[in-house]
Formats: sequence, C-alpha cells, structure tokens
Amino acid sequence: MIKVSDSAKKKAIDLMTEDGFNPTNDFIRVGVKSGGCSGLSYELKFDNKQNEDDKLIEDNGMKILCDKKSFLYLIGTTLEFSGGLNGKGFVFNNPNAQRTCGCGESFSL
Repeated sequence: MIKVSDSAKKKAIDLMTEDGFNPTNDFIRVGVKSGGCSGLSYELKFDNKQNEDDKLIEDNGMKILCDKKSFLYLIGTTLEFSGGLNGKGFVFNNPNAQRTCGCGESFSL
C-alpha cells in the first residue's frame, strides 16, 4: 500500500489541474529507478494512461500508479508534501529505506 497525505493530495490536485490533468480521473505515477547518491531514486509524475503491468492504488481520493517492480520498494510508503524552509516538494516517507541522502531524493535498501 502507498498512502497519500492530505498535504500531498492538495498539492497534487493543484499541480495536476495546472498541467491539464483531471485529478478525479488521472493518476499520480510513482516509481523507483537506479541512480542518485544513495543508489536508488524516486520518480513522480502525472499520467492519464494505465499500463498493463501497473499496480493501481487508491488512497485519500487519489489514484496512484506504480509498476510492479517499483511497488516492492515502495510498500508502506507515504507520499507527503513539504513546503518548509529546507525545501519544497513531494517527500517519500519510505519505511523500507535503510539509508537516505541529505536531499531525500534517493535511498538504499
């Protein structure tokens, strides 16, 4: 399961609308790719198409797509939005990460 906090939901709805996506029908696509200073990095974008190998998760009124391989790394993660002084953006609170980098954009298991 991947959860979406209220702050992430609000910001995602705003950004999706600005980018021409419909938050009611379209998706937040999350994933993991090789790279970053800790070995793996997070991906987040908006999409209006579901692929055959995507896992669909619905939480807090949002539809999230994740490929099955990335889902294994993201089980239990909460997507949040931080607007604080240390940076602004989406934050993946991933209980599976053994180590994260200072910017919070990459991790290792």
